[in-house]
Amino acid sequence: MTVEPADDAEPRDVARGISTTVLRRLNLAAAAELTKNDPEMRRTLEEFSQVVDAHGEAAGRLLVEEGVSERYLAALAATYSAMAAAGASPVPWLARLIGRRPETIKDHLKKARRDGYLGTVAGKAGGGLTEKAKTILNSMQDARD
Repeated sequence: MTVEPADDAEPRDVARGISTTVLRRLNLAAAAELTKNDPEMRRTLEEFSQVVDAHGEAAGRLLVEEGVSERYLAALAATYSAMAAAGASPVPWLARLIGRRPETIKDHLKKARRDGYLGTVAGKAGGGLTEKAKTILNSMQDARD
């Protein structure tokens, strides 16, 4: 599913992105039904789910190994941002992946925002990764290579 702004949309509305009110109006069951007939779409969704699950599990390992560290907060922010952008309900999913209660995940996300790893978008769940988070994630990738 692709969501695009209307031609006559106000630039400030486009900059803020899609709201949770609009997302709630989407018929995701019908969209899921459409993917049954589109193997490429189904494969794309499955691959996205696997990537997000792997990132969430990696964040969970970092939490166990390092506690609420810079690396953990950056990984958590990246996973949360991707899940929110996809229209998923990120907190319960992250709680399951990381093995913590949703309230704990919410606290960690607040810390990630306060500490500058996760940006905010007014009136919208999610938020973008900051340069600070991207730098940490890139250094983690470089260390693996």
